[in-house]
Amino acid sequence: MIIGIPKEIKQNENRVALLPVGAHELKKNGHTVYVETKAGVGSGFDDQSYLNVGAKILKTAKEIYSKSDMIIKVKEPIKSEYSLIKKGQILFTYFHFAASKELTLAMIKSKSICIAYETVQKSDGSLPLLIPMSEVAGRMAPQEGAKYLEKTEGGRGVLLGGVPGTVPAEVVILGGGIVGTNAAKIAAGLGARVTILDNNLSRLRYLDDIMPKNVTTRMSNPHNIEECVSNADLVIGSVLIPGAKAPKLVTRELLKKMKKGSVVIDVAVDQGGCIETCHPTTHQNPTYEVEGIIHYCVANMPAAVPYTSTVALTNATLPYAIEIANKGWKKSAKTNNEISLGINMINGIITYKGVADAWGLKYSSIANLLEA
Repeated sequence: MIIGIPKEIKQNENRVALLPVGAHELKKNGHTVYVETKAGVGSGFDDQSYLNVGAKILKTAKEIYSKSDMIIKVKEPIKSEYSLIKKGQILFTYFHFAASKELTLAMIKSKSICIAYETVQKSDGSLPLLIPMSEVAGRMAPQEGAKYLEKTEGGRGVLLGGVPGTVPAEVVILGGGIVGTNAAKIAAGLGARVTILDNNLSRLRYLDDIMPKNVTTRMSNPHNIEECVSNADLVIGSVLIPGAKAPKLVTRELLKKMKKGSVVIDVAVDQGGCIETCHPTTHQNPTYEVEGIIHYCVANMPAAVPYTSTVALTNATLPYAIEIANKGWKKSAKTNNEISLGINMINGIITYKGVADAWGLKYSSIANLLEA
């Protein structure tokens, strides 16, 4: 199979979809790897490092797309890339279709095979290709929150961990999954008073066992959310429903009850966000203010630490990329349910129900399509 690695062109996106070692492994399996020039520079990998392992460098994205059977990316295609995608071409990347109807319709029109990192799912329900970036985003969230709580950044002027004789900041985390757990570890380590809300009692029991004493767990319901958010200095939204829109847990009315200069960070923004007033921002312009509350809603947080993020992502995606390249997408989907769940579209047909439900579009079971 011919595999193409285009340079990421989303604003401030410094990651690359494949490390040189990944290109080497694909080459060992008999595949050809094309890398767009300077695709890896933002993550610390120059063109020569890819040439050294047998990859080939091409000058433009147009060449990459035109020559490749499978495109491996980090972020979803943007408008300037839509016309480059070929019918039947495999795209293996983060899509987050439920957050963008424009992207959804564009990929339907392209009639490509869309395999979404975020819906590849193991039998235990875990999301192996979302986990590494969720870990990065979760660990980044408290440090970004700490920065924007500073008065010079428009915040309340509160130090997350406080000092002797003062009260530490109140950090509220909505969702006790991978993002929430990692956010709680860092916030607690900085000395904040942390509350994690989740609607899974078993998960809360687990978190209560592993977290330090400055972390409290509470059942997620409207009453508890309102009480906790109203008193918070920093709210981190980390709610995830795989492949579907995130539920709106913090309304604009609730925002009005927060202390002015408090900060909200919506890590779920790439799935529509769990804070009503959130909309995607960039690393260049990361924040805005609503009702006196600082909003940080960067949709690709891990791009700020591209070396760490690229290594972590390739560690997770490479085995799946090799399997898809070796077997083709049809055989991979038939023999590996994790990959089957990752396929969101086939030749213009939506095969992931959460995506279809998000936009009121027609859904077809992948099993029916594979049988046909």
